[in-house]
Amino acid sequence: MAHGCVTVCFMGRQPNPQVTFAEAELRAQGIVLDSTLKIISDFIDAERDLVDRVHQDLVRGLKRPTAGRNGMTASRVLRSFILRRIKNWDLRELRERIADGCTLRIFTDFGASPIPCHQTFNRSFNRVTPETIRAINDAVVQAAVKLRLEDANKLRVDTTVVETDIHFPTDSTLLWDTVRVITRLVHRLQERVSLRSPFPDRTRRARRRSHEISRMTRTERSRQQKAKYKDLLRITQDVIEKARVVSAEAQAMKGLDFLEAIIVDTLCREILNFCGHGEGVLSQTRRRVLHEEKVPVEDKIFSIFEPHTDLIVRGKTDKPVEFGHKVFLAESGAGLLSEYRVLKGNPSDEHHVEPSLGHHRELFDKSPRLYAGDRGFYSPDNVARCEAEGVKLECIPVRGGARTPEREEYQKSPAFKKGQRFRAGIEGTISVLFRGRGMKRCTSEGLARFEVFVGVAVLANNLMRIAALLNKRSSRRKRKAA
Repeated sequence: MAHGCVTVCFMGRQPNPQVTFAEAELRAQGIVLDSTLKIISDFIDAERDLVDRVHQDLVRGLKRPTAGRNGMTASRVLRSFILRRIKNWDLRELRERIADGCTLRIFTDFGASPIPCHQTFNRSFNRVTPETIRAINDAVVQAAVKLRLEDANKLRVDTTVVETDIHFPTDSTLLWDTVRVITRLVHRLQERVSLRSPFPDRTRRARRRSHEISRMTRTERSRQQKAKYKDLLRITQDVIEKARVVSAEAQAMKGLDFLEAIIVDTLCREILNFCGHGEGVLSQTRRRVLHEEKVPVEDKIFSIFEPHTDLIVRGKTDKPVEFGHKVFLAESGAGLLSEYRVLKGNPSDEHHVEPSLGHHRELFDKSPRLYAGDRGFYSPDNVARCEAEGVKLECIPVRGGARTPEREEYQKSPAFKKGQRFRAGIEGTISVLFRGRGMKRCTSEGLARFEVFVGVAVLANNLMRIAALLNKRSSRRKRKAA
């Protein structure tokens, strides 16, 4: 087996299906997969549409997708992506584990082929779109229905927060981020082309001002904060203005070869992108610090690297505020996550009952008999909606305030209490997603990659659940046969 790090293009021709001597030897050794991985592998083989969807993403935008050298197939990309989330490995560990493990080579369909380096895995995963992962998840749940693993009679819902990979944002650190990142990119640009426009390095002064602001006591802050911030704002504004001039000069340059022109244009676009985010940070800092204005949450930028980040306040003592995105999850009675949605902002949970019922009906062609959620999902309209949709047992506690005698009696009934015990199971599923599938903090960049990150964690969890259900069914049949 080849253990060297081989860079493989993921957009070339499909590898030759001919069995090599090394693969024939692997088969002769009688190596078998773990029962869980075996079931997941057979499930993917049976559902060829899943692989076809990934293949469409890999060849998207290519003029001649069948030309070029051999590359990672859609099957390898999908299987490796799922394995990464099942085991919660980073890209380097994923590559090393597959290279060193015979069973993982078989599961990921590499066999005795060379294993690409972690960068190739990353490029391949980045080709997969959120729409593809969502469609694959729906197909997996529908396949579970065909296997009679899911009857779609129960539904429990909840929301959680998945963090983005950012530091705790303050105005001074965001300004410092803007200065240092733009300066670094301009220096890279200056290494490529000779520029006449001057660009002084202001990072040392900006860093000092940022540190001085962060170390102020409450007494010092009342006397010195505005002066320090004014200096830091001037530095940041100057850096942004000069970076725009430098970028315009570089983009207007002629005589560069094709590859050099692409690199220069990419750097200029990146500089202008961070300049735009920096302008937003300047605006919110002036409004908040200098003018002492309360800036609305929707107008704030919490990171120049992940500007899509939302501030979420859920009233928890251990984490008063969280930075990331609120995620809605709906789980069936069999433990399959039938729906996930990355939400914008911090909407109230009560707004998700009607859409979740609609999605359930669209996916399974019927409404659930039992619908359970915590008190955040309660509203009289939602109770009426559940009744209108044909839900036989609605288990959503009243949120605060006095209850009517009828509601009080209903919530004390054994059926309602049993439904709430069923609802509590989704808390355990969320814990598994965070601890086992690594869904607590997204290290990918951009909103689209964030949605893919959440979707693949849900997909891996659903496949593990299907494998557990099929294992249980097989054991039951063996006991009956005995």
